[in-house]
Amino acid sequence: MTTSQAMTRPTSRREWLVPAGLLLLAAVPALAGSVRLTELASDPVVTEANARFVTQPLPVVVHIICVTTYSMLGAFQFVPSLRRRRWHRLAGRVLAPAGLGVALTGLWMTAFYDLPAHDNMIVNGARYVVGTAMAVSIVLGVRAALRRDFVNHPAWMMRAYALAMGAGTQAVLLGPATVIAGPLSTTVYATGMVAAWVINVAFAEWLIRRRRTGRSTGGTARRRA
Repeated sequence: MTTSQAMTRPTSRREWLVPAGLLLLAAVPALAGSVRLTELASDPVVTEANARFVTQPLPVVVHIICVTTYSMLGAFQFVPSLRRRRWHRLAGRVLAPAGLGVALTGLWMTAFYDLPAHDNMIVNGARYVVGTAMAVSIVLGVRAALRRDFVNHPAWMMRAYALAMGAGTQAVLLGPATVIAGPLSTTVYATGMVAAWVINVAFAEWLIRRRRTGRSTGGTARRRA
C-alpha cells in the first residue's frame, strides 16, 4: 500500500461522518412526518391535535415531502468528494425548490393554521423569522451560484439548511425532557424550540467562519510558497 493510498482511505471515511450525523438528526422528524402522512391517508378521526391537518392537508403534505427530501438529500452536500463532482450541482437543482417549499409552506401553516395548545406567540413569531430567513438564504445562495460566487453560495445554503434542521435539534432537546418530566410547560417548550434554531444557526456561522479562515490561510500559505 502506498502512502497516498493510506492517507486517502481514512480521509474518505471521515468525510462521511458529518452527513451520517445529519441523516440521524433528520431521521426523527422524517419518521414523524411519515406517521403524519400515513394518518392523513387513512381517513382519520378528527381530534383537537390533528384538526388543522385533516381539514387542510395539502400544506402539511407538501411540507413533509419537501423537508424530508431537503434534509436527507442535503446531508450529502457536505461530502467534499461529492462537492467536486457534477452530482453536487444536480442535487442542488432539487434542493433549492425543495427548501423553498419547506420555508413557504411553513410560513403558510404558521399564518393560517390554528395555534396548537402547547405553542405560544413566541414560537409562532420565531417560525415567521425562521421561514423568512430560510427562503431569503436560499434565494441569495442560488443567486451567488449563478454569479459563480463560490464563497457566499455555500455560506447561504448552509444557513438555510441549519434552519431547516431545527426540527431535528428540537427533537434532541425536547424529546428526552418530555420522556423524563412528562408534558412540558408552554414556557419550557417555547424555550427549547427557539434554542434549537439558535444552536443550529450558531453552529452554521461557526463552520462558515472556520471554512473562510482556512481558505484564507491556505491561500496566504500558497502565495508565500
